[in-house]
Amino acid sequence: DTDVLWLRNPFSRLSKNETEDLQISTDNFYGDPWNEKHPINTGFYHIRSNNKTIALFDRWYTMKDNATGQKEQDVLFDLIRGGIIGQLGLRVRFLDTLYFSGFCQDSKDFGAVTTVHANCCRSIVAKVNDLKAVLQDWKQFKKTMAQKTTAGLAADGFQWSRHWGCKKSWKS
Repeated sequence: DTDVLWLRNPFSRLSKNETEDLQISTDNFYGDPWNEKHPINTGFYHIRSNNKTIALFDRWYTMKDNATGQKEQDVLFDLIRGGIIGQLGLRVRFLDTLYFSGFCQDSKDFGAVTTVHANCCRSIVAKVNDLKAVLQDWKQFKKTMAQKTTAGLAADGFQWSRHWGCKKSWKS
C-alpha cells in the first residue's frame, strides 16, 4: 500500500501466536483485539498462509472482482460483517492504533507507533500532504529524543500535526 509510512519495524508489534490467521489494522480501535466490529483497514495486514486464509482470499478476491463501486477493503469488511470469520474458523486479531496508527485515530504514543496510514482521506493529494506532515513530526520527535536522551530527560508532550488536507478533502 502506497499510503502507509513505516516509522519502525511493525513486525515486532505483531502477535507471535501461531494460531492467529490474520492480523489487520483498523481505522478505530475499540480496545478488544478480537472484536469483529472494528472498521478494518487493509493498509497493513499480516496473514498466515493456510487453508482457511487461502479460502478467505479466494472468496474475497472473487467478490472484489465483481463488486462494482466497492474497494477491496469494503468487500472484506462486508465479508467480516457477514460472518466469514466464523464460517472459516479464522482467528483474526484487530490491531491497536497505538501501534498501527492512521488519520482516523492517531496513535497517542510517538514512542510506540510503528506505521501511520493515510486513511480517512478522499484524495491522494491530501494523503501525500498529510503524510509529509507526519514525516516532519517524526523527524522532530527523533531529533528531540536524541537531545533528551543525551540530557537524561523523558519523552512526552508530542502530538501529531492536524490532518488538514484530509479534513478539507471531505468538503470538496
